[in-house]
Amino acid sequence: MNSFTLPLVGGLLIGSSAVLLLLLLGRIAGIGGIVWGAVSGQADNGWRWLFIIGLVLGPLLYHQLAGAPAPQPSNLPWWQAVAGGLLVGFGVKLGSGCTSGHGVCGIGRLSPRSLTATVVFMATGIITVYVIRHLLGGL
Repeated sequence: MNSFTLPLVGGLLIGSSAVLLLLLLGRIAGIGGIVWGAVSGQADNGWRWLFIIGLVLGPLLYHQLAGAPAPQPSNLPWWQAVAGGLLVGFGVKLGSGCTSGHGVCGIGRLSPRSLTATVVFMATGIITVYVIRHLLGGL
């Protein structure tokens, strides 16, 4: 597969899984909501744990079957990775959803709230990259 085909296949799989989850279970495939529901012990969380396991095992299985090299771990200190994860979790709760929930599922359902959230996510990411690369010298 080339550099265009692989992302295309990945996007089709993500979109298909989001549609199937909505059609079969009536649930939105927002990862933040799925993880929060699983760890908070909601009554219907069996499917949530299966979804999370699939998120972890899917890439591992791909790398095994395709013979592709696995991504290398980050060289960040552990405390920075933990702090980043906590900040992301806080943002997910504050924004009432994550990029997957708003960007993939919400925009697909023509949700104005999701469109607004996705524009804010993207603008924040673009501004952050600009500041780090061009104003702070690429820390």
